Amino acid sequence: MKKSRTVLITLIVLCAFIGGAFLFGAAVAFFAHSSSSESSGFFDGDRVGLVRIEGGIFESHEIIKQLEGFRKDDKIKAIIMRINSPGGSAATSQEIFHAVKKAAGEKPVVASMESVAASGGYYVALGATTILANPSTITGSIGVRMEHIMLKDLLNWAKIHVETLKSGKFKDMGSTDRPLTPEERKLLNEILADIHNQFKEAVLETRNIERDHIDEIADGRVFTGREAFALNLVDKMGGYIEAVEMAKELSGIRGEAKIVEKKEFKYEWLREMFESAISVVTEQLTVKEKVKIPLFSI
Repeated sequence: MKKSRTVLITLIVLCAFIGGAFLFGAAVAFFAHSSSSESSGFFDGDRVGLVRIEGGIFESHEIIKQLEGFRKDDKIKAIIMRINSPGGSAATSQEIFHAVKKAAGEKPVVASMESVAASGGYYVALGATTILANPSTITGSIGVRMEHIMLKDLLNWAKIHVETLKSGKFKDMGSTDRPLTPEERKLLNEILADIHNQFKEAVLETRNIERDHIDEIADGRVFTGREAFALNLVDKMGGYIEAVEMAKELSGIRGEAKIVEKKEFKYEWLREMFESAISVVTEQLTVKEKVKIPLFSI
C-alpha cells in the first residue's frame, strides 16, 4: 500500500512538472519563432518548403518526415529538394524516392541539384515533378556497388586466427578473413543485378528514355549536368534561384514566395528532460525481470 502511494505521488509530481515544462517550452519556442526574421508574415503568403539532402544518404527518417509534413500542409504550395549528395544506401535512397513521388502526386516538387547528385542522390531526384541541374553538376552514376575487404594475409601476418561458427553455408558470406567462394560471388552478383534493375526501372518509369537505350547510360558512369540534360536525365539547366522560380510557376504563386525550411529545435534540453521523466515513470510502472541473453547477430 505504501509503495503504491509513493508511486502515485511520484506520478502526480512528474505530470505536474512535465506539464509546466511543456507550457514553458512551447512559450519559449513560440516567442523565439515569432522574433525571428524568417517568421515575419507567418500567417500570410504562399510558401515553398525546402528540404535539404546533403552528404551520404544512409538515413531516411528526417527527410521523409519533412516531405510528409510539407505534403500535408495546405499552406505549402510546392517543395524544393536541394540535393548535394554522392549517394549512399540503395534501400534508403529508394525509400526517399517513393516519399518524393508521393509528395509530387499532390503538389509540385522541384529537385535542385547542387555540386553532386549522383547514384542515390540522382535516385531520390527521380521522384520529383521536375529536375534542375547546373551545367557542371556531377550526376548519373546509375549503378550499384558493394565492397569486400579481405584481411586474410594481414591476419596471418599478425598471427591472428579467426574461427567462425555458423548454421548455414552462406551465413558468414563476406567475412574479411577469407575470400569469397565462387558460389557466394554468384549470389552477390545476382543481388547487385536485381538492385541495379530496380534503379533502372525507376529511371524508365520517370524519364522519357527508351528501354533499349537505358543500358547504355545506366552503367555507373557519371555525367555533367549539361550532358544529363542532353540525355533527358534532367529537365532544365539552373540552380537554386531557377528552382524557386520553377516552384512558383508550377504552383501558381504570384509575387514573392516564402521559403520554409525545417529548423532544428534549439531547446534540446527540453526534449531530454521529457525523455528522462518518461523513463522514470516507465520504471515505476513496469515490473522488469532482468534476463541475460547471449548476443547473436541475424
